Formats: sequence, structure tokens, C-alpha cells
Amino acid sequence: MAQARLIETSLSLKVSPLGERDRLLTVITPGEGVLRLAVPGARRLNSRLGGAVPLRELGLLVSCGRGSLQRLTQLQVRHPFAGLGKCLESLAAAQLLAELTMLLVQQGEPAPANVNLLRLHWQRLDQLAMGEPSQREAVAIAVQGTIHLLASGGLALPTGWCSMDQGPLIPPLGHWEWCCSFLPGEGFCRGRHQGAAMTLNASEMALLQRLQGPALPRRPGDGDLMGPLRVWLRLLRLLRFWIAQHLPRQPRSLTLLEQLVAPSTGAAHP
Repeated sequence: MAQARLIETSLSLKVSPLGERDRLLTVITPGEGVLRLAVPGARRLNSRLGGAVPLRELGLLVSCGRGSLQRLTQLQVRHPFAGLGKCLESLAAAQLLAELTMLLVQQGEPAPANVNLLRLHWQRLDQLAMGEPSQREAVAIAVQGTIHLLASGGLALPTGWCSMDQGPLIPPLGHWEWCCSFLPGEGFCRGRHQGAAMTLNASEMALLQRLQGPALPRRPGDGDLMGPLRVWLRLLRLLRFWIAQHLPRQPRSLTLLEQLVAPSTGAAHP
């Protein structure tokens, strides 16, 4: 007889067809990392398991029967993150973080930090309203969320020191002649260097360093997000180079987010 077990907290990352009537649900849980579950009958109209869709927080009852693929028998939607669909940028940013999580976390590998980080950034995206300011916020959350998830997965951006002399990298704000080079295989180094993927000025580097912290950088007084949209798009492109160097593939939603945002900045898609 199949035994059932309760998974109180999970975040749904991806859903794909499985046979004619079922779905394959990919979730991340604190104790077991990424899990792939068969959802029987989920593609039928009015299925009681029809809530097995991406970008939700779910409670699950899983059947531990025969075979390597476990089966979902009951689910409860704990948080629908319904606001993610209000603008395409928020949706693409949430999908980017979900895809990145699947690249970073293995099946059976405990991942409480990843679950907490992913939930936090989904909540921030979920609360955004439509319009240009939210477009900039969505990209900023995607950039910071990516940085946090990479760090949790052992692939932190080494923004604090120069890869050439190992000295601290302290950008002098207001000195517009200062720059540093980004070498995806090594990190950052002061000055311009051949083979660099990008160069950052002092304010861009300082902004990137602040993203290691828990909160988005905001101006004192009005609380407006620091940095124009074009700078956030540059930082997103920088992360593309880092991911390409250290992970087997790029999240597809990264390209989608770039394509959605680039027309607003007049930037060409890289």
C-alpha cells in the first residue's frame, strides 16, 4: 500500500504535460530541494488538482508508491501570488528566479535558504503595480534576487575585491574617470582590461555592491529606487555573463525580461 506524506511548504517552479491527462509539477521544498511530482488528471476540466500551476506556494500531500516518480494526491494553495500577472515584467522576473533555482538546487538537496529567498522576491514582485516605475522595480528585484540566489548556491559575485591584486574594491563616488572591468571567469578588477565583458563606473559598482544586502537601495527621503532603468538593465546583462560562465545554460526568462525592458531604454538586445 502506498504511503502518503505531507509537505507543508513548497514553491511551484514549473509545470509541463505528462501523458494525455496528467501534469509534471516541479517544486522546491526546504527539506528535499527540487522535487518532480506526477499530478494525475490535472489537465482535465475541473480537476481537484488543477491548482498545480507555476509560481504559487503550495501545501502538498504526496503518495510514496512504487516507481521513481512520486504522485501528488492533494494540494492546498497557501499563496497564489496573483499580482505577478499584473505586468509582463513582474511575471518574467518571477519566472527567471524560478528557472535559476532549478539550475542551482539539486533533487534531494535541502534548500531552506533558497525557498526563503525565492518567496521573499516573489512577494516583492507580487506587490508591484502596473506602469513604468514598476518596470524598473521588477528589473531591480530580478537583479537582486539573482544575486542572492547565486550566492546561496555558492556562486556569489566577488564584488568586494580586485581580482588582480586581491585588495578591497572601493569605488570612489563622484570620480567619473574611475572604472573597473568585469571578467566573467575571474571577477572585477580596477581599470580597463582587454577581454573584459563590461566596464562599470564608480556609481554602477557601488550599486552592485549594495545589492548583496537584504534591501533594495533607495534614496533617503522619498524612498525612490536608486539607479535608472538603463543601469539596471546593464546589471542584468552582467549577470547574464556570470551565469553563462558558471552554469550549464541560461534561464530563458532572462532573455524575455531583457526584450520587455530594452525598448523603454532605447537599448539593443545583447
